[in-house]
Amino acid sequence: MKKEVEKILQYVQKPARYIGGELNAVMKDKDQVDIRYAFCFPDTYEIGMSHLGMKILYALVNERDDSWCERVFAPDNDMEEQLRKNNIPLFALESGDSLDEFDLIGFTLQYELSYTNMLNMLDLANIELKAIDREPLTPIICVGGPCCCNPEPIADFVDIVFLGEGEDSTNELINLLKQCKKNNSSKQEFLLKAKEITGVYVPSFYKDKYNDDGTLKELVPMHGAPEKIKKAIVHDMDKVFYPKRFVVPFINIVHDRAVEEIFRGCIRGCRFCQAGFIYRPIREKSVETINRQCRELIDSTGYDEISLCSLSTSDHSRVNEMLTTLIDWTVKENINLSLPSLRVDNFSDELVDKLNKVRRSGLTFAPEAGTQRLRDVINKNVTQNEVLNTCTKAFENGWTSVKLYFMMGLPTETMEDIEGIANLAMEVVHAFYNNPNRQKGTGVQVSVSCASFIPKPFTPFQWEPEDSMESLKRKQKHLLESIPSKKIKVSYHETPTSLLEGVLARGDRRLGKVILRAFELGCKFDSWDDQFKFDKWMQAFEENGIDPFFYTHRRRAFSELLPWDHLDFGVSRKFLENENRKAHMNQVTEHCRVKCAGCGANKLNGGKCDARG
Repeated sequence: MKKEVEKILQYVQKPARYIGGELNAVMKDKDQVDIRYAFCFPDTYEIGMSHLGMKILYALVNERDDSWCERVFAPDNDMEEQLRKNNIPLFALESGDSLDEFDLIGFTLQYELSYTNMLNMLDLANIELKAIDREPLTPIICVGGPCCCNPEPIADFVDIVFLGEGEDSTNELINLLKQCKKNNSSKQEFLLKAKEITGVYVPSFYKDKYNDDGTLKELVPMHGAPEKIKKAIVHDMDKVFYPKRFVVPFINIVHDRAVEEIFRGCIRGCRFCQAGFIYRPIREKSVETINRQCRELIDSTGYDEISLCSLSTSDHSRVNEMLTTLIDWTVKENINLSLPSLRVDNFSDELVDKLNKVRRSGLTFAPEAGTQRLRDVINKNVTQNEVLNTCTKAFENGWTSVKLYFMMGLPTETMEDIEGIANLAMEVVHAFYNNPNRQKGTGVQVSVSCASFIPKPFTPFQWEPEDSMESLKRKQKHLLESIPSKKIKVSYHETPTSLLEGVLARGDRRLGKVILRAFELGCKFDSWDDQFKFDKWMQAFEENGIDPFFYTHRRRAFSELLPWDHLDFGVSRKFLENENRKAHMNQVTEHCRVKCAGCGANKLNGGKCDARG
């Protein structure tokens, strides 16, 4: 640690966020590597250290002898104050060097409200914010993650956008940059070659034009750039790189445990869920690979808990065999096995039996909507009876708490659907007390969490209007008034942040100047309710003559060119349009293992999709 940093740590809370040196952190001699890569997470240490994608790419780059990947997190306000006061640039944890000493600076964008944090981190490192103002070859600013489904709002600030999965494209880009540095190539020469890498998008090679009504007219490729950029995907989950060890933090983080990814993609096709579409096609790891990797992580980290990561854990085609294999050794060694993302429609007796052998915790299910009609609209193929039967089964086996996830503001939603949330939660309470084997004196806690629905790119609802703040507040009030029991606890999201998330999720390049102005006005940590400055954001929109409601309150025609239409995430536009029409007819689409719906994503993997068996 550099002495000037050491001196200021006494003035900040949680100094362990900024010191590095944790178990399994990778140290190298910077004079012995060709490429230095700063992997930046635009939020605090506790959140960033919980992110699996960062763990994977950190280890992947550091496997290379010619490269060194270091971690950088957004400093909290107290640390930022000290950095600016003492003229200390933002630094990486491993070496303590400033970001401007790195060749590649990569940001993972998990949430649209982290955009101002990205700008703040660059500013703290004295790096020019706009790509056009950064003339030298390095540093190259690149971004990846789910927000890159539509990176247009931040196109002004980045050099490279990684589309899809970054394991292969990261290595290819490092190889290219290494060669360009050796040849003393210009930044433009590097970008011209980078655009040829699968999954790499260079925003500066495209020019946007607009119609008189404000809609996008065209995005014109230049310099030989492709009209469509395909996402990168991993073809074989058993062969793809996965870390044998994670960095183990000194302080508690949000998810402080080992994590094993068991498959990518989802068979379900819920129409609101961006992740369920952009991570297609479905690709599974074998039970043997999962078991081996879990063993390696527990042995190398000392964790006593391992979480199985996927969009729907119980949808793994060999889930019972997988759990049997893992439970054989985790129970003996007192390792907790965490199974998030369970579904109520495949919560089998066999699965309950497996769960009874691991440490007991609360169960979480996601009915998403309060009535069957609305569940059909969003293609959540779950019935109320399945929810109640699953909860009953859990209660019979000793569980006393259930968390239910819902969404509010869904297309075609009515107040009757809102009341349905309260009614379903109350039925779950009744299911607990109707259990004849219930232990006397025990009570139940049903937690209802309601997220505000945000239409996202590459989903069937990408054309839908977003519910207004006023409407969402009325629905939240109505839900609270409809709750009949103190056994039910309700939480929901604040509506102003939902508005901004909706604008940035489906916005175009004109929003870049709004984001920049909001940052200049002091906006950062926008996803934190206590730091969100809604009035400053509205000021930024007004000063730039942009109406935020243009991006949220109108239904978009199928004929409209969308800001992300030049990006190919595998799922065809025709399929999404058809799913939208079916939603408005309350029609469901069977999941992928029942019948292939022809989304088209398997073409990215040579026609292979593990959902087809």
